[in-house]
Amino acid sequence: QLQLVESGGGLVQPGGSLKLSCAASGWNLDSYAIGWFRQAPGKEREGVSCISTSGGPTKYADSVKGRFTISRDNAKNTVFLEMNSLKPEDTAVYYCAARITFYCSPYPFADLADYSSWGQGTQVTVSS
Repeated sequence: QLQLVESGGGLVQPGGSLKLSCAASGWNLDSYAIGWFRQAPGKEREGVSCISTSGGPTKYADSVKGRFTISRDNAKNTVFLEMNSLKPEDTAVYYCAARITFYCSPYPFADLADYSSWGQGTQVTVSS
């Protein structure tokens, strides 16, 4: 069974950067499109970015375009989310999730129920 573990979250000042990792075990990631989602307190979980099985194409929510970059290293069974120019509104728990499909759907990257495996989340806090 595919298991996902996120890491790399933390506290960062506005304008700062973080790089999140999503490490998979139990199965090869190369059969899965991977999505990053986030959930802020009192809000619904929302799509942030998605990457296809081959590493391209990629998709982003409008709110993070130009600031976040998703990538994957299938040899290391890991997907990354590099976040730059962070804003206080980026504060949330960030989750990665796997969907057994080649390509990502357009935003919001399909229903949450379409993703078969989820990580436990990593907290990102952007504050001065």
